[in-house]
Amino acid sequence: MAQKPSIPKGTRDFNAVEVAKRSYIMNIIKEQFELYGFQPIETPSFENSETLMGKYGDEGDRLIFKILDSGDYLNELVNSINSYVLNSGLILQKYCRDKSNFPSLEIINNELKFEFLKASKDAKKYLTSKNISIDKFSKDLLPIIFKVFKSVDIEDFVVFSREDLVLCSNQIVGEFFNFLKPEFLTGWLSEKALRYDLTVPFARYVVQHQNEIEFPFKRYQIQPVWRADRPQKGRFREFYQCDADVVGSTSLFQEVEFVQLYDAVFTALDLKGVTIKINNRKILSGIAEVIGAQDKLIDFTVALDKLDKIGEEKVKEEMRSKSVSEEGISKLQPLFNMSGSFGSQIGQLKSILSTSDIGLKGVEELEFIEQAIFKLGLKTANLQLDVTLARGLNYYTGAIFEVAAPKGVKMGSIGGGGRYDDLTSIFGKPDTSGVGISFGLDRIYLVLEELNLFPDTIADATKVLFINFGEKEAMACLQAMTQLRQHGVKSELYPDDAKMKKQMTHADRRNIPYVVLVGEEELNSNTYTLKNMKTGEQQKLKLEELLSILQ
Repeated sequence: MAQKPSIPKGTRDFNAVEVAKRSYIMNIIKEQFELYGFQPIETPSFENSETLMGKYGDEGDRLIFKILDSGDYLNELVNSINSYVLNSGLILQKYCRDKSNFPSLEIINNELKFEFLKASKDAKKYLTSKNISIDKFSKDLLPIIFKVFKSVDIEDFVVFSREDLVLCSNQIVGEFFNFLKPEFLTGWLSEKALRYDLTVPFARYVVQHQNEIEFPFKRYQIQPVWRADRPQKGRFREFYQCDADVVGSTSLFQEVEFVQLYDAVFTALDLKGVTIKINNRKILSGIAEVIGAQDKLIDFTVALDKLDKIGEEKVKEEMRSKSVSEEGISKLQPLFNMSGSFGSQIGQLKSILSTSDIGLKGVEELEFIEQAIFKLGLKTANLQLDVTLARGLNYYTGAIFEVAAPKGVKMGSIGGGGRYDDLTSIFGKPDTSGVGISFGLDRIYLVLEELNLFPDTIADATKVLFINFGEKEAMACLQAMTQLRQHGVKSELYPDDAKMKKQMTHADRRNIPYVVLVGEEELNSNTYTLKNMKTGEQQKLKLEELLSILQ
């Protein structure tokens, strides 16, 4: 029976038009990145699990795709366990002449361990590479061996054949992996994971290549990332991120330039009226301090970040579930009701955070950015202070950015980022400040599509199709096409000597605007008949005239 073709949920195929539109967005972003002095780098699709785990908070960690070890690792271990069980069965048969003489774990543990080592050096090497001691392995496996063997009548067990022991071994292997499943899949057999974003791999890159990098280092990266998320509108399991970061500078002018960069990209895409929301992690830390929830900062910010999705009451419920006190929640009320201009909200924050030094420091940083942008001006974007913006990621330490689509478009954030002063310290390079932003390519695509902002000519592919009348005529067409292609004209020859109607239908279905006919008459006169597929108009031309029209 033929298999029904399908792809995993949260992934997509892209046709030629979609690829062209995505390339249009990426090219504009890339152009602006380079205009602002960023250099391109690329990192692997997957990283060591330890590089990614623990960097995104509990919710983020749950969304990381883990990769099972490739090759014959699992088979080697299973075969080793089978050998071990088989040998241990033979030893147990030696001891088990009656039920009263059934040995304890302690009596035969050393002998079984020796048999395991003798059974497979590869398994020992594999377990050692996973930092798993043979003693631990034996202690985990032995009770299961005993459980299965004890379920067999001892008298029958004594006369078990080798084949019978193999059957027992298969049962034991199944129970063993079921017993170890959580630890086994996340540790023993999953040393690698697909990257969750581009920022943490970038931090790893910076530390690993620090002797080759000139600081401050400005990089951009346009590559796919993966998240084990629940697919919904605008949210995918595989999607592209377009990141720009600066490391090695604490200057707030970097944040100012990133606001300008957002404005430049969305203006170039003709996506006017986006809102660049900004907050500061220091302000959130200050608020947590004021309400007495310093030890619950992550829980507090994760809940607060959901305000626009689940509403005020649900956020409060989540905070209560994380043991934030009622008194603390009541002190948050001014945040939920905060409104007015950027400057007005700054004034309110100064009042709320008057007893928190770190909170006031965050306010000071936001004030600097806002005043700089006021002097410089933005083309089409709006800068807005949003004190509930938290972006529940552990590594932000200063400014936090999030970009919302123009009003009237229902879409999650189409960009985001922030400052991370200590991210590289997890890889052994402390005191290296960084700040970066990301563009959500797939969501930007959906917004441009919804607002009909893609240029009409964006998907132009083949401009002219040469009709194939036979071998001699096709060769003449190829000679002409070589000249056209050298001048940038996208052209192709219908590969088969098919009926004229079929070739014309092919051009029409692919929206190719022109076809060229080269028959016996054209060959003799060294001309080309050009047909406009929209108007039906035909004209006989020399090659230079043909090129002039098609260019």
